[in-house]
Amino acid sequence: MSKEEREVRRKRRVLEHAVRSGNINRTCRYFGIPRSLFYVWRNRYEREGEAGLLRKKPAPYTQPHAIVPAIVEKVLHLRRTYHLGPIRIVWYLDRYHGIRISDASVYRICRRHGMQRLPGRVGRRAVHTHRYAKQVPGHHVQVDVTFLSLATPRGTAVRRFQYTAIDDATRIRALKVYTRHTQQNAIDFMNYVIAKFPFRINMARTDRGHEFQALLHWHLADRGVEHAYIKPRTPQLNGKVERSHRTDKQEFYQVLSYKGDVDLEAKLTEWETFYNYHRPHGAFAGKTPYEALRERLQ
Repeated sequence: MSKEEREVRRKRRVLEHAVRSGNINRTCRYFGIPRSLFYVWRNRYEREGEAGLLRKKPAPYTQPHAIVPAIVEKVLHLRRTYHLGPIRIVWYLDRYHGIRISDASVYRICRRHGMQRLPGRVGRRAVHTHRYAKQVPGHHVQVDVTFLSLATPRGTAVRRFQYTAIDDATRIRALKVYTRHTQQNAIDFMNYVIAKFPFRINMARTDRGHEFQALLHWHLADRGVEHAYIKPRTPQLNGKVERSHRTDKQEFYQVLSYKGDVDLEAKLTEWETFYNYHRPHGAFAGKTPYEALRERLQ
């Protein structure tokens, strides 16, 4: 017989003795228990049967420090919609809602609701490289293209190409979407980047895609920008721009409703502005890229 079963039998014996004797005071003195405890056992037995006689972990009737449901809902919304991690959720709540909460509390909320793991994450990547970060804005700018498949309201899909440039030191980005994947578009995009970034670009690093070949290479040379290729089959060498594409997918494109190229360009401009000026960045402990730029300039 287990310890729990012995405990239930003992409590039932107390309750049955009180019924037979008809005197609760005498029963409590005989078994050496307070009357208040006897009434607790009896009430639980009447409500739940023998399950009510099992020893339960004590818990307070009220939890004054419990996180209110409104904050829990905000945490779950950020996790469910944008797939943010606990630290980034803490930054968002502090920056935009004035809510102070620890990352441990955010993790416990996600775990309690079965959202401690993000969908599609399968183990760690096979290739690891040494992480580096330049200190001078414009010293290295990583450039890449990601393919987009956007669903239209009629249920079909259109293919677009997002050209992305990110500064290694400050994580400031420039984004543009094109309908074709050509060197002429790459040249147009780099002209946009040079005009957009608030500092001189020293080097642009790209892969060896056909859009980054000779025409772009000599155009950048004419603009005074060095063009360097990363090693073949090593996208991790341009890891910052590759990682930023995942952010675009999780926080922008998965909540985007495609209504046409004009609407897409306007929304992408808003997203670019939000990313550079308002979005907390993990590399800078919650500061935005332009806040990081101001620190570099100081």
